[in-house]
Amino acid sequence: MNLIVAVDKNWAIGYQNSLLVSIPADMRFFRETTTNKVIIMGRKTLESFPGGKPLKDRLNIVITKKENYDGNGATVVHSVEEALELVKDYNTEDVFVIGGESIYRQMLPYCKVAHVTKIDFAYQADTYFPNLDKEDDWTLELESEEQTYYNLEYTFCKYVNKKENC
Repeated sequence: MNLIVAVDKNWAIGYQNSLLVSIPADMRFFRETTTNKVIIMGRKTLESFPGGKPLKDRLNIVITKKENYDGNGATVVHSVEEALELVKDYNTEDVFVIGGESIYRQMLPYCKVAHVTKIDFAYQADTYFPNLDKEDDWTLELESEEQTYYNLEYTFCKYVNKKENC
């Protein structure tokens, strides 16, 4: 399984249920990487999308504790275990965890690859992703050349989980 995330220099990912910044090349990478794949997210992530609607051309799985949650067309489950059961027959390379903070933290041990867009700026934030540079099980495998968007500098990184059973 994979995850995909954009982080600032403090590994922050959001503020008040919104992304910290929208970088067109990062959005394009997300779209190209996850289209026709399975995406797993939390309820708040789904609700942050335009109209609270699932992303098109993907199997959207939402994990929520809310018992009668509608999901607006997304497949709704109520635990990480249910989500894992649902995706067990898919190629693990075709499954992406897309947030938010709680879902990332719960799903991280099951992920083999993390696609991380690192933005060289510190934003005001209230949600964070674990710093993979400080996680013993994760290693930086690839890093793109520095990119720029106006005055923002960022890189696309690929981390790999060294654990065998993920």
